[in-house]
Formats: sequence, structure tokens, C-alpha cells
Amino acid sequence: MYTTFFLIFIVFFLGVAAWLLFVWAVKSGQFDDPEAPKYRMLDDEDDQSRETQSKK
Repeated sequence: MYTTFFLIFIVFFLGVAAWLLFVWAVKSGQFDDPEAPKYRMLDDEDDQSRETQSKK
């Protein structure tokens, strides 16, 4: 019986922790623009090659 209460407590604690982590991520802007990183990845390579060419 004690094991059941312990497991319920652990699950409740993990659920609250996950919810707080999600709220923190939303407030810090982690989900503002999910499309931008894939385009930024393509643009960064071009910017670095231009900087390398201009230094030569």
C-alpha cells in the first residue's frame, strides 16, 4: 500500500516538474518561431564563406 502512495507521489512530482519546465520554456521564447532555425542553418554557411573570402 505504501508503494502505491509513493509511486503516485513520484508521478505527481514529475508531472508538476514537467509542467513547470514547459511553462519556463514558453516564457523564455523557446517556441516563438519554430521555422527560423532551419533557414538560419542554411544562411550561416554562406555568411561564413563570405567572411573567409573577404579576409584573404
